[in-house]
Amino acid sequence: MDSYRVEKQAVVKIQLADADAAIEPLPTTGGGYKPELDQLSNILKVFNDQFGNIPWTDADRVHKLITEDIPNRVAADKAYQNAKRNSDKQNARIEHNKAPARVMTAVLKDDTELFKQFGQRGLQAVADRYRVWRHLRATLSLNLHRTQTAPLNASVGFIVL
Repeated sequence: MDSYRVEKQAVVKIQLADADAAIEPLPTTGGGYKPELDQLSNILKVFNDQFGNIPWTDADRVHKLITEDIPNRVAADKAYQNAKRNSDKQNARIEHNKAPARVMTAVLKDDTELFKQFGQRGLQAVADRYRVWRHLRATLSLNLHRTQTAPLNASVGFIVL
């Protein structure tokens, strides 16, 4: 009740005086908010100046990641799909905004694991495996080419030395 009285007293304080007065009509011209719009070409130029001039060592791979792999993985993200199916638009949007971070973490994890495996096995071990694989492949190919009847039953992959 106390808060009601405070509101009621405030209403009383803003009442107009009881006198003859004329209220002017609202203007129909001028004023108003006009947003400042920029051309799309300028927006793209600014964006590309800030983010597009990165000297990638493998620009094709990065382009494929950005335009194909990451969007597909974001669309297939389990949390996003679950929110999209079983929740409202706001929760689906929240999960959709979180999904790129999860995808990028997975991409980084995959690349880091590959680098870790390469580092643990060492450059020489990889070179040795490749040399053996190349030799076997060339030998099999040469023998197959000579006989033209010997079937190539097994594919040669990584060879454990």
